[in-house]
Order: sequence, then C-alpha cells, then structure tokens
Amino acid sequence: MRVVTIVLDSGGIGALPDYRDYGDAAGANTIGNVARRAGGLHLPNFERFGLGNLTEIAGVRPMPAPRARVARLRERSRGKDTITGHWEMAGIITAVPFPTYPNGFPPEIVEEFTRITGKAPLGNKPASGTEIIDELGPEHIATGRPILYTSADSVFQVAAHEEIVPLPTLYDWCERARAMLVAPHNVNRVIARPFLGTPGAFVRTANRRDYAVEPPPSVLDTLAERGIEVHAVGKICDIYCGHGVTSSVRVADNRDAMEKTFGLLDSCERGFIFVNLNDFDSKYGHRRNVRGYADALEALDALIPRLEAGLRPGDQVIFTADHGCDPTAPGSDHTREFVPFIHLSGGPGADLGIIEGLDRVGKTVMEAFA
Repeated sequence: MRVVTIVLDSGGIGALPDYRDYGDAAGANTIGNVARRAGGLHLPNFERFGLGNLTEIAGVRPMPAPRARVARLRERSRGKDTITGHWEMAGIITAVPFPTYPNGFPPEIVEEFTRITGKAPLGNKPASGTEIIDELGPEHIATGRPILYTSADSVFQVAAHEEIVPLPTLYDWCERARAMLVAPHNVNRVIARPFLGTPGAFVRTANRRDYAVEPPPSVLDTLAERGIEVHAVGKICDIYCGHGVTSSVRVADNRDAMEKTFGLLDSCERGFIFVNLNDFDSKYGHRRNVRGYADALEALDALIPRLEAGLRPGDQVIFTADHGCDPTAPGSDHTREFVPFIHLSGGPGADLGIIEGLDRVGKTVMEAFA
C-alpha cells in the first residue's frame, strides 16, 4: 500500500484563538477569504471530499455525507511557520518558539556572516523577498554584497543574483551560516534565495535551498526503522534534514510536484509519499496575490481525478496544510490558522470537527502502515 500526504503550504482555514499573540489582524482565513475575494471557487473534487464542511468557502458547499474524513486541526506548537507546522505533523511539538528578528540580526551575527562571505551584507531587516531584491538588487549587482533579510518567521534568508554569485557559492555561504546559527540564534531555517534578471525585472528562480535546524526523532525516522520507504517531493527533505527520507525530488512548481507524485504512484509498490506544494505560500500567499491563489487551488482540484485514478485498493491520501498565509491580510507574513485534514482511506467519510494537533497527520500515517 501507499500513503500520500499532500501539504497545501499555507492553506489555512480560519484564525486560531491565539492569533493576536502572533501579531495577526482579526479575520484571517486563507482559503475562505481567497474564495470570497475571488467571487467564489470551482473546487468540485474538494467539495465532494468535504472541504466546505471546514469553513465557509464561496462556491464550495458543505456535504452532509462527505467522501473523506475531514477535520479542522488546531496547532499545538508555538509558531506559524513551515518548520513548526511540518514538524508537528510528524510528531514533534515545538513548545519554545524559534528566535525571530523584527529589528534585523544582531551585530555579532552580521559580523560572522561577513567573515563567511567576505563582504558586508545589504539589508539585514524583515522584508518581502520580492520587494527586497527590487530595492537592493541593483546595489548587489554593483558590489557583489549578498542581500540578508528575515521575516516574522524564524528565517535567515540570503538573496543573490545567479550571475553575480554562482549557486555553489551561495549554497556554501548558507551551509556555513547554518553551522554558525546555534542557540540562542538557532533560527529554524537558513534559505538560499537566488534570482535572475535586470533592475525592475528581477525574478526569483527555482534554485532555492532550505537549510533547516536538525529535527528530533519523528514519524519519518520510525517509518524508516520499520523498513517503510519515505519519498519526499519538493522541500520536504530540506525541512527534515533528510532524516528518514529514502528518496527526494526537487520541483519547479505545484504542477511539477504533482507530476512527480504521479510518477511515484506509477513506480512505487509501497511506502509513504510526502509532498509539499509551495507555490500557495511563496508565490501567492506572501505576495498577497488572491487571484493567483484561487487559480492554484482550482488547478490542484482539477488534478484530483488523475490522482484518484493512480490509487490502488488500500492506498490512502491526506490533504492538509502547515499554517496560513492569507493573501487578504495586511503585510506579507504567515497567519496563525486552523488547517484542513482531508483523509481518503477507502472507508466512509465523516465530519470529525476540531482535532487538537497537526500530529493527527503522522498518527494517521502510522495507523495506515500498522
């Protein structure tokens, strides 16, 4: 049998009660607000699964008898970021939040990073990734100085033009920064953010790399110990630092991730296929692109019949998310939200209400292989 878990990165479904603790404005609901602002969504497959039972979504009806077992998952960890959400799915609860830097990194970190790169970085402030390369890209090209920035999340991001800083050099800088950033500055991710283009027309490339803090033992390690192969699609391998992962493929976008998933369903006889669809977050949530987010949801829904056609008796599928990133919210940061749990197991569907913990995902995977 195979179990497929597909993470709609940032696909939140309504603010958690503690949203104010994370600096969010009232009313965050990534999928619900996208549907409202876009004038409704056409998601016939997610509708029959029961997505409309989880929050009000214009164009998506609630189902009295959903095809899947559906629930709203309430995050128990402290945070609203990719690492915290994915780790909790795999059974790792983050009780102490990772450090964040609303005023930029302290001088001792900047000085050490300068020693790594040989040039003082530009920026060193919280910023949107696309906006900061527009702002500082020309100076970066002229000087070769890397662009360093962060966000409301625990991230140390380094942007560089691929024709100014070769990718191996950028990756080496980030690997050395990862080794440098230990407690109390143990940010949960160092991210290489390469881009191309000319001033006024810069574009980030698909050559991003994430260097996460080493995770404690997780469900992925347990699966590996039991001889169950784990196939990672997208940035999953980076998130868990490769722990428990049998194979990993990088992807260009959501469509490529789904194509890689279909390929694994064709080739793998058994195992866990763990997929991250990052476009929802990086291309549409952070960039506050409502129409793009809506189109991406509809594009994924249109691929579901092909996904179902690739399943065999006994296979299971879970759709979920790691946090929110409401493109109708102020700013450009993540939003602290409930996330969907949509479980296709071959049995009857049900509306399970609210479940405590994103680790319901990992528990469901373990139960399937038991």
